[in-house]
Parts: sequence; structure tokens; C-alpha cells
Amino acid sequence: MEILIFGAGSLGSLVGGLCAREHSVTLVGRDPHIAAVRESGLAVEGVVEFTTHPEARTTVPERADLAFVTVKSFDTPAAGRALADCSPSMTCSLQNGLGNEESLAAQLDTVLAGTCTYGARRPAPGRVECTGIGEIALGAPDGGPSAAAERAVEALQSAGIDAVHDDGMPKRLWRKLAVNAGINPTTALAGVENGALADDPLHDVASEAAREVARVAQVQGVELAESEAVAALESVVEATARNTSSMAQDVGAGTKTEIDAINGAVVDRADGRVPVNRTLAALIRARERGYAD
Repeated sequence: MEILIFGAGSLGSLVGGLCAREHSVTLVGRDPHIAAVRESGLAVEGVVEFTTHPEARTTVPERADLAFVTVKSFDTPAAGRALADCSPSMTCSLQNGLGNEESLAAQLDTVLAGTCTYGARRPAPGRVECTGIGEIALGAPDGGPSAAAERAVEALQSAGIDAVHDDGMPKRLWRKLAVNAGINPTTALAGVENGALADDPLHDVASEAAREVARVAQVQGVELAESEAVAALESVVEATARNTSSMAQDVGAGTKTEIDAINGAVVDRADGRVPVNRTLAALIRARERGYAD
């Protein structure tokens, strides 16, 4: 199978590297990383170690059977437009936040939702570190059976990736949103690693953000209990205690965050009050506006 990774950062490079053990893979990303992969191959380090030689480009190829989108949520519309040029048979979002699948579906056919719990970081161009083995779940964005998701899962499994077809992707996406809504802005604003959220008062802030997400999910017809959302948050905090969240990295670097697709998405979909998510979103947006000061 010809697999395309659009947005070959840390996660995209790891997924692409793992897939390249079995399939023909093209990484689409930015230099100097892409130039280094083109010259010397992709070195996968950490929990698994090997070097592979996928095709590496800064533009999309002419065709692909399966495309994984791993760009930041605010780049999703541009990703959809670019991928339309090669019309992949299946396209799967492995991104943070809500709304990515709808954005891709405006440009592409057969769009799947996905989540990935593999840990990845990119220490240098041409290298990606696998910091933890996880699972990739794929399914129809609205739930239910999906023959396309089953084919994509089979392709991942043949490459030795722990992958499952989930016919309940809406709940899985909202549960992930609850985790991200609690961890990302709280750690970004406090300037701490994820593990700091295990203790009060930050635990209270992150947990209430997750509870609000669960309440909004329920209004949207997704059966996500508040206790389940908080349990998922606490599990990720414990498992990634020494990690710096992606939003904390963005704020530290003075770059645009995914706040609109995470806490902002909760506020946009809320019928009632979600004061913690609203406050976190406002504070992160204020930090972004202050970058130029």
C-alpha cells in the first residue's frame, strides 16, 4: 500500500517510519527534516530502533492509497486543499481537537477519524524518538462500521503497529478532547510539565475543564461521563508526567497554538456555561496576541 504522511513532524514521522517497514511511504513536511531524511534516511530511536528510507518531499506526490494528516489543526484546510491534488483513496486525521474531519471532508472523499497514543519527539532533523508504544484507533467520524477503516487498520497491523477499528469514534474523540482541554492550556499557562497537574490547585483547574467537556459531549449526544473524562485526564497525566505538552511548547516558542480547536471548540459547542474552558481559551489567546509585544 502507498501511504502518505502529510505533516511529517514528530508523530507523523514516527507513524510513517513504522509503516515504512512494510509499505511504500512518502513523508511530506518541511526542511531541514525532509532534506535530512532524503539524504540519510529516517532514524527511529527510543523504544524501537531502526533506520528506514521513505520518500521525503515538501509537496504531495501524484497519488496515495492512504493519507494520514498530522498537521496542526489550524493548517487542516490547507492540508485538504493540498491532498486534493493526489486524491488519496482514504484520508485519516490523527490530530488534536474537533472539526478536522469535517474540514478535510470538504475537499476529500472517504475521511476517517483517528487517535494515536504512541509517544514521539523529534530531537533533530532526520531523527524521531519513540517515547512510548501506544495504539492507533481508526473509524468513521460519526461512528458505526467502516470498511475503509478496517482496510486502513489491516495496513497498520501488517507493519507491526497496534491498531484497532473503533465504531465509537465520536466518544473516543471527545474523551481525547477532555484530556487535551485540561492538560494543554493549564500546563502552557503555568509553565509546567504534565505531571504538575497531579496536585492541587492545577489538578482542580484541569479536572474541571475535562468535566465541562464531558457535559458538552453529552449535549452533543455522546455518552461521556464526567468521571470517565477526569479518569482519562489523570491517566495521561501520570503516563506523561515528564512530558511538556504541545501547547506549552508552542507558548514557550512564541508560536500559534491549537487553542481554537481544543478549548475554543468546547466553548463554540456549549449550550450552557463552560467558564473554565472559556477562561483558558481567553488567556491563551491573550498570550498569543502578546507574542509581538
